[in-house]
Amino acid sequence: MYRTELAQLAGLPFAKGHATGNDFVLLADPEAKHEVTPEQVAALCHRRFGIGGDGLIRAVPTSQVPGFEQQALEQPKAYWFMDYRNNDGSIAEMCGNGVRAFVHFLLAEGLVNIPIGASLLIGSRAGVKEVTRLADGYAANLGPWGLIFEEQAAADSVDSMVKPRGWEQALPALSITMGNPHTVAALPDAQMLENLDLFSAPEVSPAPPNGSNVEFVVPSEPLITDGVAQLKMRVHERGVGETLSCGTGACAAAAAMRYWARGTALINQWAVEVPGGLVGVEFAPTDDGKEDTILSGPAALVARGVIGAN
Repeated sequence: MYRTELAQLAGLPFAKGHATGNDFVLLADPEAKHEVTPEQVAALCHRRFGIGGDGLIRAVPTSQVPGFEQQALEQPKAYWFMDYRNNDGSIAEMCGNGVRAFVHFLLAEGLVNIPIGASLLIGSRAGVKEVTRLADGYAANLGPWGLIFEEQAAADSVDSMVKPRGWEQALPALSITMGNPHTVAALPDAQMLENLDLFSAPEVSPAPPNGSNVEFVVPSEPLITDGVAQLKMRVHERGVGETLSCGTGACAAAAAMRYWARGTALINQWAVEVPGGLVGVEFAPTDDGKEDTILSGPAALVARGVIGAN
């Protein structure tokens, strides 16, 4: 099966990249000629029969993506669209690590020119995102976060229950949207986090309508060092499994911890340790009374090639 799906893409150049270990197959499609099927995505992302990756990202003009023509008209500077698919071929709205890897890929391909300190607008299924090039990586403004079950969360500070594989008792959790869905549960210590079995998806009840990524977090002790709050996180990504990092998940984890601690001083700077490294999360107030969520961290390309015919 995988050989047939890959043969249909024979001759297509690709790159392999990652952002704190969250890895992706990257395709440049400036003429929108290579719409990939879910089966082809799953074949390319398979770690034994394909190239391997947590997902696939296709670079295509926003104006050429069905259903997003209006986004292109309203935000013409967002020329490039991040067509992101999960490892299993399912469509995902946004990936915070992926958008950093995507912009790094565009830069390496010569499709954009972004000096250090300059920004680029990117189209996505979660809206237009602004990515700034840093000296040592990229900062992606993912926009405002929100509560998926707002009424329940406001009443109880939790709105869901999460049950990891092998556990008899579920944990209280908070479901947060970063343009894509997340459910965050806190654990009391790092050893418990280390011992979690995330081979299969944790049970979430009630589950967000389109499923959920699930983050387990442990705050550092002390929580704040030099003005930055710190926490550790592991994640099971919807349609993928456990990944070494999840950018929107790191933002959701910080947002949940911040929400639970809202009776104390508001913390705007966070450092989130994931198995693949360290990412930064910043909450920045906006003129309309909301706040943007800014994710920062590195991105790298590790390989290039051409998909083979057999």
